[in-house]
Amino acid sequence: MIWSNSNKTKNNHNGSLITLRGVVKKYQSRAGQVTALKGIDLEVRPGEFLVIMGKSGAGKTTLVNMITGLDRCTAGEIWVAGTPVHQLQPEQAARWRGQTVGVVFQTFELLPTLTVLQNVTLPMDFAHRYSLRQQRQRAMRLLEQVEIAEHAHKPPTAVSGGQQQRVAIARAMANDPPILVADEPTGSLDSVTSEAVIDVFEELVDQGKTVVLVTHDEDVARRGSRIITLTDGELMADPNQEVSHA
Repeated sequence: MIWSNSNKTKNNHNGSLITLRGVVKKYQSRAGQVTALKGIDLEVRPGEFLVIMGKSGAGKTTLVNMITGLDRCTAGEIWVAGTPVHQLQPEQAARWRGQTVGVVFQTFELLPTLTVLQNVTLPMDFAHRYSLRQQRQRAMRLLEQVEIAEHAHKPPTAVSGGQQQRVAIARAMANDPPILVADEPTGSLDSVTSEAVIDVFEELVDQGKTVVLVTHDEDVARRGSRIITLTDGELMADPNQEVSHA
């Protein structure tokens, strides 16, 4: 069991899909204790395209690792889609993440020994969802959605960086999670390819998904519906500020 409905409480007030309350993260380094996040309060509503900005070392990756359950906070609460992520053990978090949050990395993290299609079916197999035939059918539909289906039977190394990132997005969508979290997904791509990748995220938001994206690129950030800025582990921008597209 990951977290049953009976365990849920009234945590997502005001309709928030993601809620962080007083989140602190401390690390122990050779130089002593480092506080990466300093009491973060944040709410993300369903269907938002939230962009997190900040300089290197500001705490951006640490913040999304808290949201995805890849790391645990030192203090505070993190509620995502009704689940208290701050209370999950690593094995529980992995199972929960497989169904609730799709994660996209800058370095793609595709398995080179598998085909593009097999990389996309992998999360479904891990979560024991769908039959083998259904997995292949769903994977092909997702690859068509991100316009990479013609390369389904190639290894990831046989396609371009932008195409690999499209595969990574399809893989993140494999189990139909309500949330996608992307950490610098365009960091290693040229500007034209970056725009195409962000187009995919925008399309997913239009389809009802919630996207949380980390970037240092201001052009990419402007494509979001809301921008927050981290500086030295603290939120510096109004977390409710909407992006103006005028």
